[in-house]
Amino acid sequence: MTIVGIIGGIAPASTIEYYRLIVSSYLDRKTDGNYPQIIINSINMTKMLDLIGANRMAEVSEYLAAEVNKLAAAGADFALLASNTPHIVFDEIQKASSLPMISVVKATCERVKELSIQKVGLFGTKFTMQSGFYDKVFAQQGIEVIVPEENEQAYIHEKYMNELVKEIILDETHTGLLDIVSRIKQNHGIQGLILGGTELPLIMKESPDPGVPFLNTTEIHVESVLEKLI
Repeated sequence: MTIVGIIGGIAPASTIEYYRLIVSSYLDRKTDGNYPQIIINSINMTKMLDLIGANRMAEVSEYLAAEVNKLAAAGADFALLASNTPHIVFDEIQKASSLPMISVVKATCERVKELSIQKVGLFGTKFTMQSGFYDKVFAQQGIEVIVPEENEQAYIHEKYMNELVKEIILDETHTGLLDIVSRIKQNHGIQGLILGGTELPLIMKESPDPGVPFLNTTEIHVESVLEKLI
């Protein structure tokens, strides 16, 4: 049986959601009574974010590649990062690790392409919104990525780190996020919104605007995992 390895703990809530979705989706498609084999390496999120915040990217990739190699030593056949933010150094991690890896960015790009979306909004941590790693992949497919204004990015990041990562869900935050979506649609004509933070679907479950579907990167990533497991 193929074994999936997950770099988790970044954050814990999203790791739980990845595990739940992989298992439930696997059981929905397999009727032989078997469960998927999953190895989770729950790492120190604070260490990772501190290194990213200090722009010590070589150390970020070195740290994460070493953690992926622990999954290989434990018997995993492939790996994924259960978070968008560390994909800042995805290519470097892949080069330094001994396991093939599935990118949430590439998987999401394929989904956006399938939906014939040419202009898409992006929410996430400030690192995800500002680092351009989504733009780089999507530009290769002719898809434009739109991020919020600087003050809106600060709002999203603050709510993400101080509420969503801690599983705090507030109505006023939900309203504030939807207001930003509406402004970006009005000003830029986005045709969809990437929930580029694995905790964002906790508060942004369904789009109130059918013209701007929410793209749940966790679900999209898991679909790519299932393709390897089944």
